Parts: sequence; C-alpha cells; structure tokens
Amino acid sequence: MIRGLLTIKQLADKVKSEEIETVIVAFTDHVGRLMGKRFDAEFFLEDAVNHGTHGCNYLMTTDLEMEPIPGYKFANWELGYGDFHLVPDINTLRIASWLEKTALILCDVENDQTHELIDVAPRTLLQKQLEKAKKLGFTAMAASELEYYIYEDSYKAAAQKKYADLEPAGWFIEDYNMLQGTREEKFTAAARRHLKHSGIPVENSKGEWGLGQHELNVRYSDALNMADRHVIFKQCLKEVADQIGVSVTFMAKPHAGQAGNSCHVHFSLWENGENAFAGDQTLGPVACSDNFRWFLGGWMAHAAEMMVFYAPTINSYKRFEDGSWAPTRIAWCYDNRTAGFRVVGKGKSLRIECRIPGADCNPYLAYAAVLASGLDGIANKIEPPELFEGDVYAAQHLPRVPYTLRDAIDLFEGSEFAKKTFGQDVVEHYTHYFRTEQKAYDAAVTDWERQRYFEQI
Repeated sequence: MIRGLLTIKQLADKVKSEEIETVIVAFTDHVGRLMGKRFDAEFFLEDAVNHGTHGCNYLMTTDLEMEPIPGYKFANWELGYGDFHLVPDINTLRIASWLEKTALILCDVENDQTHELIDVAPRTLLQKQLEKAKKLGFTAMAASELEYYIYEDSYKAAAQKKYADLEPAGWFIEDYNMLQGTREEKFTAAARRHLKHSGIPVENSKGEWGLGQHELNVRYSDALNMADRHVIFKQCLKEVADQIGVSVTFMAKPHAGQAGNSCHVHFSLWENGENAFAGDQTLGPVACSDNFRWFLGGWMAHAAEMMVFYAPTINSYKRFEDGSWAPTRIAWCYDNRTAGFRVVGKGKSLRIECRIPGADCNPYLAYAAVLASGLDGIANKIEPPELFEGDVYAAQHLPRVPYTLRDAIDLFEGSEFAKKTFGQDVVEHYTHYFRTEQKAYDAAVTDWERQRYFEQI
C-alpha cells in the first residue's frame, strides 16, 4: 500500500480525530496548474464527495495571468461564463502532508448539464486516449523525470526583483555532486519526505547540470496516475519552497548559457501483466515486439505536429540548443542522451524515453500526445527510421524539432492527425490558447531589446 493515499473511511476517521480539517478539491487548467477550492473536511464528506462542486468555466479560457480571453467557443462573455461540474476522483484522495491538517483530491471536469466529460479539459484528453488503449488490450505505463532550479530568494523577493539577478542555490555545476546536493537538502529532503507521505513514492534526487538545478524522481505508474503525481509534485515543491523562503522554477530555460529544465517522459505499453514492448525481434541492438517498433514509429512520426503539448511556451524553444543536453533532432538511439528518443532497458524494463518535453509541459496533454501518436503507429504499422549511432547534435541532415512556438502552433493547427485524434473543437481551442500566448510575447518589449538597441540604434 502506498503511504499517504486515503480511502473515504480513512479520511472520515482522520476528520473525526481532527487530524484532517481541510480538503483541497482541484483540477488542472491548460498550463497544468491546480485550480479549485478548499473545503471544510466535514462538509466535503457530507456533500462534495458524492455531489462534487462547481467552478466557473472561464478557467478553461484564461491566459497565464488569469485574464479571460475572447475568441473561445467553449466559454465567453456572450455565453455568460457559466459553471462546469468538478467530480472528485476518489482514487486520487491523499494527505497533503506539506500542508497542516489537509487532504487533497483531483477532479474530472464535466458539463454541468449533461455530465459528460468536457473535451477540452486536459485530464479528459488523456483519459480518452487511455480508453482507446484499453480497447486494444493495453495499459499505458509512464514516468516523468522533472528538473527544476532552486534559488535562495523567496518567491515574493524574486517577484520584487522582477525575476532578475536571483541567487541560485548552487555556484558550480552540480551534476551528481554530493557536496552541492547536501547544501540543497534543506529544500530537497523536505520535498522528498512530503511527496512520500502524500501518496507519491520517491526513488531519488540528484544535482543536475545547472547552477542550483536539481532532479527528483518518483516511481513510474499507469499513465493517468503518473500524470496526477506529476501535477501534485509541482504543487508540493512550489509550496514547500514558499514555506521555507526559497523558490523553484520549472521554466524550460530560465538562463541563457545553462541547461534547461527537462521533463523526460518514459513510456511503455503493457498487456496481460507483461511489457508489450518486449519481444524476440531485432531492431538495431533492441530485442522487441512489433508493438514497440510501431509505437516508436508513430511517436516519432507525429512529434513535430504534437510539439505544442511537449513544449507549450515561448520559453520552451530556447531550451533546444545543440550540446545542451536537450534534444534538437528527431532521431532514436539506444542509451544515447543526444537523441530525442532514447530507448533504454530490456525485457520487462524496455521503454522509450522521450527527451523532448520540458518541465513546463502539462503532463495530461503530453501523455495524451504520446499515446495518440504511438497507438496510431500501431494501427498503421508505422516503421521508425533507422537507428542512429553517434552524436545526434552533429547530424544536420536529421529532422529538427520546431524552432519556435509559432512554428509549432502552425503544425498543430494544420495537423489532420490532431483533428482526427482529438477533434476539431479541441484543436481550435488549444490553437487559440497557444496563439494568445504568442500574441502576448509579440507585443512585449524585453530586457534583451533594451540592452541591445537603447544606445546602439
């Protein structure tokens, strides 16, 4: 049994003994941020656990600064911004050990009238792909490897400094370095402890290649559970940092000249309790099944048009630099960290690690894109390209990931595969969301522009 997960009876017992007084009822927006309400725990048990709650549907039409953006069909001023229904998923009920006397539960987002899942909700997109996999007899297993930078500045101090000249928690490259890792244990040890006690089993943590950059790994699970762990992981780390007066960022590229924050996604399909990727066929050095070959082929074939779900911000694309540990080209290798698709393990542990997503991705959207692409590969028997051996960064002939968010949006908007897979309305909805972000950037005057042009032009 995983420590920190709760049944309704266990919650009721803890409420009766006053160990739990508050229940957070939340869902994720486009970005992957938790949105929701805090319930009195007794009222949650009396009412919300069975009837759910409501939230304003404008939350699926806002930008990062919570401004409702016109132009969405799903919700707008003309329709009056009504409610949607938030339905708690009992499987996600857990202690939030980093908060005093608090439990947390994640919700599905339903239409308030029909009680059907709302198509544009990120968790829905993943659930629909998981249903497709289930009909084919597959269970999808996944893991997110999240990286982040730690700063000695509190979030409030960082905001007051306009996020410039922050003091990183480390002052030299700390990849696997135990001395620098020890200095950061005031934060990282607390994060590991709280995750473990909140239903998210922890494997390990380590220093990464940037100054003050770290990685904390949690155990893999079925894809929906892992996506839930991913969003709670980020919430936990941010709130633990806030409590002890430091800050962390999951920005894909917080600093020029330093490593970006990745979210390496590990993925495999299982069938009847066995890894469906394992087999006795040979693909380069890999002993695998047809399911593996075709899943890899489909994932790679659709990577560029699904890029907005792996790299959702303007900043995401600054991470893709040659020689930076972030992939720039769509190629696959066996145990080679220069490739966008790194195949690792063998037999029961055989899996595909995609190194393209950044730590800024919404895991529900990223996993939905992975699964849709891979299942299409299986359905259409899409063969992967030849195994690449050597330095992928130097292979200029290989296809590159899109250079900018604008390029990625164009590919997504024009993708017949995306429209067929997710539906025209979903593609239009997310295209509008990403174009809103692009438009905001296009209108902004940056520090780089002032430094470059103020005196010299």
